[in-house]
Amino acid sequence: MNTESKIIKPTIIVTRRLPGAVHNRLVDLFDTTLNKTDTPMNQTDLRTAMAKADVLVPTVTDKIDADVINAAGPRLQLIANFGAGTDHIDVVAAHAKNIIVTNTPGVLTEDTADFAMAMILAVPRRLVAADRLTRAGGFKGWTPTGILGHRVRGKKLGIVGMGRIGQAIARRASAFGLKVHYHNRSPVSPPIEKALEARYWPDLDAMMTNMDIISVNCPSTPQTHHLITADRLALMPSHGVIINTSRGEIIDEAALAAALANGSIAGAGLDVYENEPEIHPGLLNLPNVILAPHIASATHESRLEMGEKVMINIRALYDGHRCPDRVLPPE
Repeated sequence: MNTESKIIKPTIIVTRRLPGAVHNRLVDLFDTTLNKTDTPMNQTDLRTAMAKADVLVPTVTDKIDADVINAAGPRLQLIANFGAGTDHIDVVAAHAKNIIVTNTPGVLTEDTADFAMAMILAVPRRLVAADRLTRAGGFKGWTPTGILGHRVRGKKLGIVGMGRIGQAIARRASAFGLKVHYHNRSPVSPPIEKALEARYWPDLDAMMTNMDIISVNCPSTPQTHHLITADRLALMPSHGVIINTSRGEIIDEAALAAALANGSIAGAGLDVYENEPEIHPGLLNLPNVILAPHIASATHESRLEMGEKVMINIRALYDGHRCPDRVLPPE
């Protein structure tokens, strides 16, 4: 980029309210318009923002489809996503218009893995059910048969998607004595597989049949939409548990609600939903499912680090450098 043509303070439009420290730094560095109400933008608002901005900073709640991208003005050079997943952005359409897309990889890995591990422990041990019972006055003293759950140590954990987060979960699971198995498009490298003491299953159905706990950690793509179907849930043992901290649409939510209701599987821990923020009504009153409001990565530390990555990508572009976290269309 020609030094004389550099935009020192590009116009940034942020679609959601971010942590105060991130907002303050964005305002200091750039000509920034903030969403102070935190009300998600509708498609019309997004198109308007795309027409005005040099850089759009969206989140997972924004649907940046081809129509929105085609509304971009000639100034828009960058969609700097505040988040690691980019399935809500039409990266192909953006690339066709020479609009760079970036994300915030890596900084969410450990926090999301912590949360998934918490679910892996809490669902079999019926921790939330026990909390509800106690708050409702149901605790009358210790009893040999009260809120019986299942031991975690020694159980088989099947991880669907062995990327950064899947591997981080595997490390935690091994520390708790779980036997790690995984399904992925291809095996991880032999040194990683050996370090994690993980067994690769090329056939997802075969793995699900043999697991006590399933953790869903793959990205949302056309190929993974409803990857976990009613038929696959039926393969799990009746004491089986499924955890999803990835994307809601990977599991057929109606089928999951039915499986939990009829006892064909024992429990679930969900942080994401197929039609967020709506949740399938069949899940809401079930005692054997933990429902969290999409908070697996919700730590002060991760949000600040996400904001830092957003700013690094913006600054890199306008300093004439390659954006370090550029997302390219699938090959």
